[in-house]
Amino acid sequence: MSTIAVLGRGRVGGTLATALGGAGHHVLSAGREPGAASAAAGAASIVINATPGAGALDLLTGLRDELRGTLLVDVSNATVDGPDGLPGDLVYPGSSLAEHLHDALPETQVVKTLNTMLFPVMAAPALLAQPPTAFLSGDDDEAKGVVRDLLVDLTWRPEWILDLGGIRTARATEAAILFVPHVIRAQGFVPFAVSVAR
Repeated sequence: MSTIAVLGRGRVGGTLATALGGAGHHVLSAGREPGAASAAAGAASIVINATPGAGALDLLTGLRDELRGTLLVDVSNATVDGPDGLPGDLVYPGSSLAEHLHDALPETQVVKTLNTMLFPVMAAPALLAQPPTAFLSGDDDEAKGVVRDLLVDLTWRPEWILDLGGIRTARATEAAILFVPHVIRAQGFVPFAVSVAR
């Protein structure tokens, strides 16, 4: 099993850290304490970015040395909050946080996934009435294969995982976050996810 650093101890980070630890991985969880992210990232072969997307680029480029040679799994969305605190716009319109990370960290493999659902679904996809879809975006097929295996450890069935192609496809899944606040306003904060119906 892998040593995985989960950066961020909010609802997303906590959910993933608990589930991956339960699946047998050695998980290092880092919050906002000085030096915590650096120490965790430097000791792991896989790093999951579960920090708020708007500040993630600055945080992660500051960990360039620690992230060299690692796999960075980005599950965040970089948004500007609306007046009600829900996502109102994109920080990187016409692009994506994942693409900026890919360009800024050339010695790190970046894969985008799990950013098109509310956090309870990330580690318990079967709780929904219909199968959700976990999308993969990244330029390295081997890295995406590792992430696919992690998703299976999180109880995702292989047929629920869809490889969209290169990192540029992340701009499509990140843009889907703008759909989320309207769903929450319409039905309340209940688990849901984007799904490709077949």
